[in-house]
Amino acid sequence: MPTIKSIETLIVQLPTRREHKWVGLTERIGRYLIVKMTDSDGRIGWGEAPALKDWGGEFGRYFGESTRICKTVIDSYLAPAATGLEIGNFVELHARMDAIIRGYPYSKAAVEFAAYDIAGRWLNVPVHTLLGGKARDRVPITHSIGLISIAEAREEVAKVVKEGIRTIKVKIGSDPARDIAMVDAVREAAGDAVEICVDANEGYKTPGEAVQTIRRMEKNRLKYVEQPVMGIERIAEVASRIDAPVMADESAWNAHDSIQIIQGGKVQIVSIYTTKAGGLYKAMEIGAVCRAAGIPCNVNGSIETGIGNLANVQLAAASPAVTLSCVIPVSTPADAQHGQAAGIYYEDDLLVEPMRFVEGSIVVPGGPGMGIDVDLAKIEKYRVHD
Repeated sequence: MPTIKSIETLIVQLPTRREHKWVGLTERIGRYLIVKMTDSDGRIGWGEAPALKDWGGEFGRYFGESTRICKTVIDSYLAPAATGLEIGNFVELHARMDAIIRGYPYSKAAVEFAAYDIAGRWLNVPVHTLLGGKARDRVPITHSIGLISIAEAREEVAKVVKEGIRTIKVKIGSDPARDIAMVDAVREAAGDAVEICVDANEGYKTPGEAVQTIRRMEKNRLKYVEQPVMGIERIAEVASRIDAPVMADESAWNAHDSIQIIQGGKVQIVSIYTTKAGGLYKAMEIGAVCRAAGIPCNVNGSIETGIGNLANVQLAAASPAVTLSCVIPVSTPADAQHGQAAGIYYEDDLLVEPMRFVEGSIVVPGGPGMGIDVDLAKIEKYRVHD
């Protein structure tokens, strides 16, 4: 049986198509850590940590990682712990990583993605097969509108709807008056057939402020309201006072958090990340907990490059709980971009071919491992050496 021979780390920076920000974000998206894992037979697997230093759980419960922190954690602790482990033993991989250092889920996820990629290539099956099978052939995509001007938002919404997007997420939480006007404008630009959800990223100061603001948005038929304030108990208070369902994101990092959310009885949706949980194996645990409680989920993320986004797609394909449209990119290299904007946040990508985008959905790739090969020339082109 092949074993993990080596784990290398590097940092890349993809050029963005436009600025994409949300409340609390203080750095550029796309400057992320890449993991290159090699097994004893010479196979290579890839992983990614889309870590942001100011992204963490509520009230400091989970702290931010950064690319440099992830690099240190992986190089100093996780790589030595994982080296020599047989390919495909994900239970032991997580046991070793958790024993050597507590926390750092983004770092652990990046290593685990690469291990899944290699295992799939070794067995000549896609990662969703390793996760239990394929619950769906296509993953519907939600296009995210960041903290841009209303005029820019109108133009982009009209464009992506024409390209097939059927769900728009609007970043809010910066200023109630601006937020209300933005949601009104997005509904007008999108038309009645498109679903709209909003995400405050904990931005509102109090549950009362959130409730007052959201009530003025609800005429636009909100599909859900994501993380209006900080705190499981506080978002539950908002949920009890508005009509739209509330989704937990910053409050939901792992299966234990999901149990707490379910016990509260008010929050109706959970957003699953491949990274917050510490990898695909533990993200599937969140899906299992939520499905048992009748909680629908989506897959969300930090606007990954294609390497990390392939893990998003594989999770969304495999988890039966993921019945909602997913807020993930449509990873597309530069030579396949022809002015389209739907799900595209970068001018280029690290994959050798684009994800197939059909009728508002990504077609789940069926190739071995994560499903699409990594472009080594692009890795070198966008590598950051400082």
